[in-house]
This record gives sequence, structure tokens and C-alpha cells, in this order.
Amino acid sequence: MKKPDNSSALGMRTLAVHGGQRPDAQSGAISTPIVATSSFSYGDFDSGARRFSGEDLGYMYSRFGNPTVTAFEERMAVLEAAETAVACASGMAAVSATLFALLKSGDEVIHIGALYGGTEGVIRNLLPRYGIKPVFVADLDTLKEAFTDKTKMVFVETPANPVMGIVSLQEVARLSREAGAVSVVDNTFATPYLTRPLALGIDVVLHSATKYISGHGDATGGVVAGRRELIDPIRTLCLKQFGGCLSPFEAALMTRGLKTLPLRVEACSISAQKIAEYLESHPAIAEVFYPGLKTHAGYEVARQQMKLFGGIMAVELKGGKEAARHFLDNLTLVTQAVSLGDTDSLACHPATTTHSAVSEKIRLESGITDGLVRISIGIEDTEDLLADFKQALADL
Repeated sequence: MKKPDNSSALGMRTLAVHGGQRPDAQSGAISTPIVATSSFSYGDFDSGARRFSGEDLGYMYSRFGNPTVTAFEERMAVLEAAETAVACASGMAAVSATLFALLKSGDEVIHIGALYGGTEGVIRNLLPRYGIKPVFVADLDTLKEAFTDKTKMVFVETPANPVMGIVSLQEVARLSREAGAVSVVDNTFATPYLTRPLALGIDVVLHSATKYISGHGDATGGVVAGRRELIDPIRTLCLKQFGGCLSPFEAALMTRGLKTLPLRVEACSISAQKIAEYLESHPAIAEVFYPGLKTHAGYEVARQQMKLFGGIMAVELKGGKEAARHFLDNLTLVTQAVSLGDTDSLACHPATTTHSAVSEKIRLESGITDGLVRISIGIEDTEDLLADFKQALADL
């Protein structure tokens, strides 16, 4: 069967199933076979020399490239409408390789608002060791004044982990372009189903593919997509130099996960909207951070750049850390665990888990208080989840 060529005319559910997919040339298998090998035969002396010099295409060693991993990369490139993509061993491998491949000593990187704790650590603590200066800004208003002739990158998450900050990607792209800086967006929370940053002018988009891309909590990986001129150096650094390659087994799981990505993200987004509206009215909760609520500061921007508002939210409990403990320990259907984007609903206390390595000062500046709980809504029945939240909050 011939696959459709014009992917831009296809809907996202169709692309998730068919985009970048080809039956295996040898066996005809529809699902991408797992090529479990470390090395590949190149035939003869001269063929090997040509492959390693880059003169000829072909696989050499699975750290450099593997057919199963390539299939996943091609599918991600289609979903993000990117020229190419590179898969990495984890989301943090993707983040780190992007930062180190595109920045050098003497450069400055601006990061906007709250970030995932691991990303925050690399930008604030690791980059300065190599002469790269991190510059924090709270929002787009302060971004305009932060650019210097040394600014080479603007890095943003939106929605941001864990307080769901929203930033206009079109504005980030425009301001970065005018300053001659590369714009990078962590699109883990939104996924390409809800937001396509490259279509909004962003240069590089990355994911912790462990989350929604995999979607089943059984694989760890990352992916970066964009123009070839930007992705090729990331590929070289991540795979050949850092050695952060994705396993073909993980790639197969993620390729499987992509097929149901739109269905899963839509289901959890619809449930999350209803749950956020309920939690916003609960007397034990001071604030709900969810971009689908009209009370959210980024609601209008989110409405413009997101198809739906996603399955992640955070809630601030009035009783602080003890209330957060009570709430989390009394959940029965929702599992207490880090990570997000699984079929299962998950909840955690960022201050003592995902952001525990971040200093208290920076945590509080980012809105990560002792009473904050992050919730990742899964694909369970909405009413069952609502009942679990109601009973867990009953005595607060």
C-alpha cells in the first residue's frame, strides 16, 4: 500500500497512525521491527570507509543510529512538522544535548519562568562551569530588556512544570529572531497534538518522550526536532559524544505510543478541564493552576496556541505541606508518583520530589510552595477520578 505524501493535509489522528510509517522492506511488517544489534555489516573495506566519512549513508553502530530508532525519529518529525528529529536516551539527554550543542563559552541563554527541576539545574548550575551565562526572566515583558549581543538562545516550557505558566510562542519566536537567538521550547506538556511550536515560528522543539509520547509509563526517552542545520549538531553531540542514544526497544514502545497519542491526550484533557473546575471551587484549595480556567493568567494565550488545555494541573492547598501530605496519602485511584502523561493518573509534591534539588529561594520564586501538588490526569473515567479527589479532600 502506498502511503499518502501530503502529510500537511492530514489530521493529527491520521498522522499519528500513518505519518512516517512504512511497511518493513524485508518482511512487510506494519509495526516497525526491533533491530536488536549493536553493530552493522558494511560489506567491505571501502564501503566502511565511505560510511564512516559520511560519503555514503548506512548504519554502522547503534549508538550512531539504528533502524528502529530512525523510524521513531521520522514519525516525530512528521508530527512536529519538522525537517528532522533526533531521539535521545531521556528527556534530560535531549535538553542537555540541545544546550551544549547550540551554545559555547561566552554565550548567554535566557530562560523564561518556571522550568522542570532537572532543566533548571543544568541551566543554572552546569552551564556556568563552561562559561555559559544563564539569564532568568519572569515573563515576556522582561524578556525584551534581557537580550544582549551575547544572547544565543531563549529556552521556555509552556505549559511550564509544575505551575502551568503560559508564554506566547509566537512572541518568543519573534523576539528571539529579531535578536539573532535560537528559540527552544520544551513541548512535553502540550505534545504536538495540542501545540506545534515550529509552526508558530520556534526553531527547536524537544520532549521528554517518557511522558505523553510513550504514554504508558514503560519507556524512557527524549526527542528534539527542527531544521537540519540545528538538529545535526545536537545529534552528533548527544549520540556520538555524550553517548545518550535511545535503545531500539524503547524506540519501539514510543512508536507504539504515538499511534494513540491524540486519543489519550484528548481524553485526559477533557477530564482535566472538569476536574480543575471542581477543584477550583473546593474550600480546601487556595488556587488551581490550569490554563483551561478563565481565572488563569495565561488563559487567552493558551486558547490561541493550544487545541485543548492538556491533562496536567497543579493545586495549592490552604493547609500547606501537611494538607498536601493528607491529600496525597488519601488518594486511592490516583497513584502517588513522579512523571506524567501516563494512562494512569499520577500526583506528586514537587517541593519534595521533582524540584527537591532546586534551592528554596528559586522554588518559591517559581511558585513551588510546600502546599503545591501536581496532578497528571490519565484516561480513567472522569467521574471515578472526581470521586477520588472528593474523598481525599473530605477532611481538609
